[in-house]
Amino acid sequence: MEQVDARRESPQTLVWKRLVSRLSAEGLVVLAVAIWWLLSLELPEIIIPKPTAVAQQIWVFISDITYASHVVASTVRVILGVIIAVVLGSLLALIPHWIPIMDVIVHERIKPFLNSFPSVGWAILAIIWFGPSDGTIVFIIVMILTPFCLVNVSEGLKEIDHEVLEMARSFTRRPIVILVKVTLPLLMPYIISAVRIAYGVGWKIALVAELFGTESGLGFLLQQAQSVADAATVFATCLAIVIIFWIGEKAVINPLSRKFAPELVNP
Repeated sequence: MEQVDARRESPQTLVWKRLVSRLSAEGLVVLAVAIWWLLSLELPEIIIPKPTAVAQQIWVFISDITYASHVVASTVRVILGVIIAVVLGSLLALIPHWIPIMDVIVHERIKPFLNSFPSVGWAILAIIWFGPSDGTIVFIIVMILTPFCLVNVSEGLKEIDHEVLEMARSFTRRPIVILVKVTLPLLMPYIISAVRIAYGVGWKIALVAELFGTESGLGFLLQQAQSVADAATVFATCLAIVIIFWIGEKAVINPLSRKFAPELVNP
């Protein structure tokens, strides 16, 4: 009933509601910054740095080539980790679809193992196996994100209308054609959802993994800032990740959603 009523509303009413919603959201951000600024006046800078100091440090991340290289390193690791995890998780979900005998192996052995294995365990093992390197960080991200993608795509496969697949098989017996022309398009909403989840969680993982396994990246900057009690850099690093995530979502994930899974895009 609410959807029907929304369709009956005039365009002016819808525009006004969106404007009010947007202004409310931006007002909340302004309020949060104002509270932050007031707290910074009362508390030592080592605890709550001033917003201006944090903004200056974020600018350093962009303008200083050394700091910018750390930002780029973390971003590349997250992107690679997300891509590999989505591909690997999707393949694991599709294997029982192609080879039914693998259903128990994937869903009752591999999936529970990956879901329950501790994230810190992957981080420590990766350091022992590979030492500090870019590949170590990517490996940690992939191993932790893969079960998210596996579960998402598996649920998508359960929701596919099997009559559509049977109809596709009546036109062609080539599995690759059915996969590309029918199965993947039907799975795209679930794959895009997996990408969105993996991209957000991937940044959290990368930050922690870089504390263990590398001498570059935003996690490394956090470690350095913690050692000298530089709260401004800690705040700036966390906010830089928020900004990068927002840019990635707006520039890549949302356009993909509009193209392949419009029902996942907020109106």
